[in-house]
Amino acid sequence: YMEHPIEMHLLAAKRILYYLQGTRDYGVFYRKGEKLILLGFTDNDYTGDQDDRRSTLGYVFMLSPRAIS
Repeated sequence: YMEHPIEMHLLAAKRILYYLQGTRDYGVFYRKGEKLILLGFTDNDYTGDQDDRRSTLGYVFMLSPRAIS
């Protein structure tokens, strides 16, 4: 996108910035003394899309019972 930027790329970047501005006060809170355990889960499907032969990947990382990514 940096080599050939177009108006749509600028609009997408602005939309992301507006979203971040509106969620600035959001957060993940932990209790003092809570045991923190990091877990990661993944799932994939190699060439599961019979039309495009594309792979699909999904993941989630959790710190204690809260999703962080």
